[in-house]
Amino acid sequence: MSAAADTVTTAGGAPASGTSASGTSATGAVGTVRHLVAHEVRLLASIGRWVARRPHGIGRGRAFSYGRGQGAMMFGFGFVSVLESVCMAVLLRNHPAVHRVVFALDVYTLLLIVGMHAASVTRPHVLDDTGDEAFLRVRRAAHVDVRVPLAAISSVRRELVTTHEKRDGRLDLAIGAQTTITLELSSPVRHFTFLGRPKDVTMIRFHADEPEALVREIRTALELTRERTAPSPSPGRPV
Repeated sequence: MSAAADTVTTAGGAPASGTSASGTSATGAVGTVRHLVAHEVRLLASIGRWVARRPHGIGRGRAFSYGRGQGAMMFGFGFVSVLESVCMAVLLRNHPAVHRVVFALDVYTLLLIVGMHAASVTRPHVLDDTGDEAFLRVRRAAHVDVRVPLAAISSVRRELVTTHEKRDGRLDLAIGAQTTITLELSSPVRHFTFLGRPKDVTMIRFHADEPEALVREIRTALELTRERTAPSPSPGRPV
């Protein structure tokens, strides 16, 4: 085997011996598949949580929904999926083996669509200011879950944004093509992308069904957190 096949260039540009490029590619592919499978498992599990009315990860915090704005869109996706299944059944009526495969794929696609909406319902935003480590948990369905310490929030405001351009250091979590709340952070928070890549963000824009209520609750929690962490006043001069 040639030396080129036994080495791969490191981030600094120097070759690292003993690791093949094909092995690295295979590891990356396996990681990608693992993330995709885990995401679909979470979607399917969310259907059970939705039926049982068991939201995920609220604990002692307060939940704030965000999925109401996408309900009509998800219903539209589901309707198109059912319509496609009916059309394919007519077109493939003389090919039962092929029709069974296509029908199974259509059913699975419909389950994923329902799972996406169920994940949005059962995985709400969570504000928890009851413990020493107060935090805001910002989520979108089963693929975004960012835990933001309240101490890292410098400002929060209601802000309707309908145009989102990709920018380093900013995370946009639009629902129905809009975000309604903007968080600015005094220190970066690490977010992991859909495929598990780390990304540090200092601004998060996201949607809530009742943005005024959530902004008000966050500001109140911030005041309480700052009161807890404020230094005690120095004692007066003894008399």
